[in-house]
Order: sequence, then C-alpha cells, then structure tokens
Amino acid sequence: MPMLTGRIGVIRTALSRLQDISNIPQPDFLKDYKYPAAAETFLRHCLEAIFDIGRHILARTGKVRLTHEYKDIAQGLGKSGIISKPLMDKLIEMAGYRNRIVHFYHEITDEEIYQILQHDLDDINRFLEEVGKFIKCSQDEEVSKP
Repeated sequence: MPMLTGRIGVIRTALSRLQDISNIPQPDFLKDYKYPAAAETFLRHCLEAIFDIGRHILARTGKVRLTHEYKDIAQGLGKSGIISKPLMDKLIEMAGYRNRIVHFYHEITDEEIYQILQHDLDDINRFLEEVGKFIKCSQDEEVSKP
C-alpha cells in the first residue's frame, strides 16, 4: 500500500497548506497573485491524489470496471460502499472542478478559489476519513485471512 500512503501524504500536506492560506483575509488573498496561484496548485494536488487513490482502490477490489473518467471513479467508490453517497456526490462535483482546473484554467477566478478555501476543505478531510476506514478494514481482513 505504499502508493496509497504516498498519495494520502500528498493530500495531508496540500490540505494543511490550503488551510493556512484559507486564514488569509479575502482582500489580502485577492491582492497578492501568489495566494490564489498557490491555493490552486495545492487544490489540484489534492484532487489528483484523491482520484489516484480512488482508481487504485477500485482496481484492487475489482468491484467496478476501471475507467479514466474521474466522475466514474467517484461513482464507483460510492456504489461499492467504499464512501458514503453524500461524499460520492461531492466527489463527482470535485471531478468536474478538477477538469476545469486542468482544461479551463483560464476561467477559474481568484474569488472562486477563495470560496472553495472557505467552504469546501472539509470535504477533503471527509474523504481521508472514509477512505482511511476502508483501508483499515481491508488491512484487518488481510491480517485475519488464514
């Protein structure tokens, strides 16, 4: 599980930095181009790692057909019971946002990034919690096999 551990580390590091940046008052955040740029980068790191983890878990469990579509990864995790339905819905939304950051980056506004920092970082924590429980249960099952 070194891949999972590494990606979880990426998420934790990026999330910590996003939380630090989220404490910057909005006028200061919007005034200095470095804050939105850093926040967007750390957010993209989180999203990429989330979907890498999801794809890896789905591949290992064999519960759903593998895909490279990020929304399908979110649906596969939810429909397999690996994550809750509310988190699945949020990950579907995150998948769309990830695609916007990567392909429509010129449309992302600094205000939008700031709003994500203020309202959506808990969803990343929730992903870590729910996937962490799944990983722990999977490891416990592996240990208890004869």
